[in-house]
Amino acid sequence: MFLLRTPILALSKSAAVKDLITRLPITRSVVDRFVAGEQTADALAATAALKADGLAVTLDHLGEDTTARQQADATVAAYLTLIDALARAGLAEGAEMSVKLSAVGATLPVSQEVPDGGEAYALAGARRIVRAAYGAGARVTLDMEDHTTVDATLRTHKALRSDQPDVGLAIQAMLHRTEADLAGLTGSGSRIRLVKGAYNEPASVAYTDPAEIDRAYIRALKLLMNGDGYPMVASHDPRIIAIAGRLATGASRGPRDYEHQMLYGIRADEQRRLVASGHTVRIYVPYGSDWYGYFTRRLAEKPANLLFFLRALTSRS
Repeated sequence: MFLLRTPILALSKSAAVKDLITRLPITRSVVDRFVAGEQTADALAATAALKADGLAVTLDHLGEDTTARQQADATVAAYLTLIDALARAGLAEGAEMSVKLSAVGATLPVSQEVPDGGEAYALAGARRIVRAAYGAGARVTLDMEDHTTVDATLRTHKALRSDQPDVGLAIQAMLHRTEADLAGLTGSGSRIRLVKGAYNEPASVAYTDPAEIDRAYIRALKLLMNGDGYPMVASHDPRIIAIAGRLATGASRGPRDYEHQMLYGIRADEQRRLVASGHTVRIYVPYGSDWYGYFTRRLAEKPANLLFFLRALTSRS
């Protein structure tokens, strides 16, 4: 089933496939498993329900590869609206915003409206989100996108940490460069969300074999656990979760000295088990209308997700 990952991710870039999938009536009901909804109110409802179960949240307003300044501005405005709504509802404290830099303008070309280019524009937008979040008692983590964006994301992350030293960053274990990158990201105040990686990367820059990716993840996790920062273990893999616990113990970390992160709608039983054993568990809660890219990556990265979608299609056909 892992062999289907590459073609699924390739098809995710097809406008024709996107149009077909998004028009299927059954798709919406399946998407609801992975996406909290399209509106701010949906994100608030999901946050309240998760917090009531003892779970923390990180919220992602869906969107990426923004091609117009107005889209980038709208994404920033959506985060500011969300943060304000969370604060008003008493839900902001301890929550996080997950921000993709391409959604706030990182890929915009130099123009009259964007005179300094997309990277600078995204930094300005991300700074607005960071200031609002921290002012409300929330935090921010930058999502990592495909390998072509890593250097710009690291630069932006460094600039944001000059304002707020614990702005977090997602790092993809599958990239060959990751261990070297982590050498400068394990110091005091750092918060790193370690993910396996969900993009269709070439073998020249990334491990593509599942076993190799797992080994790379564990090597990176060892660096984080033995560093001075705060590791965020983003995995649903029972073996990885068990290894994280052993590495934490070996590094003299207690269950509150790192956290587990899982996706909305996946392995709720394991989320509850970890919370009951005293761990911090943070759920990645996506919301918004631009859900297609996120949805196809969830199908590609785990066979059970794809089988779930195919069973739903066949049962309704």
